[in-house]
Parts: sequence; structure tokens; C-alpha cells
Amino acid sequence: MEESKIKIVRFLRKISIPKPWDTIVILILTLLILVPVFIILHQNLIDPEWPFHLDRILLFVAITTLVTYVLHYIKRFLFFVIILYAFSLFYGTLFAGYGFKSVYEDYRAMIYAMSDNPNPQDIIVSKLLPFPNKSRIIKAIEYDNPKVRNFALTATTKHFRDVKGYQQYRQIIQCFAIFKEIQSKWNYVNDPKNREYIATASESLQHFSGDCDDHAILMAAAVRAVGGTPRLIHTKEHMYPEMLIGSKADLENIIYLIKEVLFEKESKGKTIHYHIDERGKVWLNLDYTAKYPGGPFMSEEILGELTLN
Repeated sequence: MEESKIKIVRFLRKISIPKPWDTIVILILTLLILVPVFIILHQNLIDPEWPFHLDRILLFVAITTLVTYVLHYIKRFLFFVIILYAFSLFYGTLFAGYGFKSVYEDYRAMIYAMSDNPNPQDIIVSKLLPFPNKSRIIKAIEYDNPKVRNFALTATTKHFRDVKGYQQYRQIIQCFAIFKEIQSKWNYVNDPKNREYIATASESLQHFSGDCDDHAILMAAAVRAVGGTPRLIHTKEHMYPEMLIGSKADLENIIYLIKEVLFEKESKGKTIHYHIDERGKVWLNLDYTAKYPGGPFMSEEILGELTLN
């Protein structure tokens, strides 16, 4: 029995990392373990919205302290920890779809979103008024019209088709391709004098011209034609479309996609604008007034909202 213990001790000494390298290895492992663990907790814990992201800073410090303590406690087994960590990421890269690159991209998206200071605004549903011309607008959003569907499909093959690494946001990227195509062609034209003219989506496709409600109708129809969830926002003198992008955890990745991958030049130095509904879902502004999704709100006072499920 004593001989077995001696052999185990000798084996542990052989695989132990000598000083001061053990401290350096612990520091590196702490950072490598800290990043994915922090990202997972950050995306799944409720954000209390403390000032200066103080809750996330405290979370970061707590995880760092805990990981460092555990690694110091098991430092004789650091060799096995390194092998286990490397194997898990290699396995994730090859089979599970989440590996080295995914950790790096999630970390960049998280830091970018926390430092970007996007512009949210809550909509108080109970205070909304009846949506004007609701039945006419719903009828005009011809998302199942073959012309609208074909236009949407053409836009998705023309823009952002080769973007890789964001499979979970494929549909949103396709909606962004539709936004880019409409925005690049849209020509603002007023309604006839003293008349509210509402063009159908297929009608607007002929000349890509019209006022704000015509643009909102076409955008909503094309987005819904590829499976997206749009809605229209009515203000005192304006109407604009929005698109559901998911939760606040998704928002971080979407901001990164817009500002670093898809609309880098158009959104450089700009703020991303969105609304958060009563269920905590995030809706991104798709107004024609900006060349990137999430452009500034033309009017802040919201009078009505029409969601197209």
C-alpha cells in the first residue's frame, strides 16, 4: 500500500509544472476558462441594468476569484486540466459547433455591445391608440404575393450570402439583406394632395417609391415573406417598420453583426436604436432614414403599434 502511494506521489511530481511556470499556467488557464463561463452566465442571467454594468463587473471578479482558487487548489493536476480544456474546445470546434472561434466571437460581441451604448426605448402598450387604417394596411402587406416573395429571395441571394459563422442568425441576416436592397432603391414621394394613399407591397415594387407608410408596408411584407416577424410603429406624422430579433442576449450578437460584419461603413460611429416590449423582446428599427438597421428614430412619441405574427 505504501509503495503504491509512493508511486503515485512520484508520478504527480513528474507531471507537475515547476515554479514559476505553474503560476503562469494558472493565469492563462484562468483567462481561458473565465471567458466562456462569463459569456454563458452573462447571456443567461437577468440583467438588472445597474449603472456602468456594475453587476457584470462583480460577476467577472467573482468568477476570476473562484477559478483562480480552484486551479491553485488542484495545481498538481494542471497538466490534466490543460488537456481537458483543449479537448473540450477541439471537440466543440469539430462536432458541437462551438469552439475556439465561437468563444472569441461571443466575447467580442459582448464587449462591443456593453461599450456601444445602444439606444433602447420601452413601449407602454396600455397607452397606445388604435392603429390608423389598420385593415387597409394589413391587406396591403402582401407577404404571400409571388412578386413580393421573389423580390425577397432575390435580395437574399444578392447581399450577405457568403457570411459564415452565424448560422443561428441566418434568417435575420436575410432580413438585413432585404433592408439593404430596399434602402438602396427607395425614393421618397409624397401622397397625393389631401389624400392618404396606401400602396400595396407589390405596387411599391414597381418603382420603389412612396412615402413612409408605403416603405413600411413593403419592408414588413418582404421580411415576413422570408419568415421574419415585422411590426409597424405609428407616430404623430410618421410610420416605420421594426423587426423582432430576439432577446437582449441576441441583441449583443446582432449589434456586432451590424457594426463589424454587415454594415461596417454605414454604421461606423453610429448608435443602434431599438425598442423593448413588455415581454422583454427586442425590436430593431428598419426605417429608411438610415443606411443601416437600427438607425435613429425619426419621431420618439409612439401612438400605435401593429404586429404581424
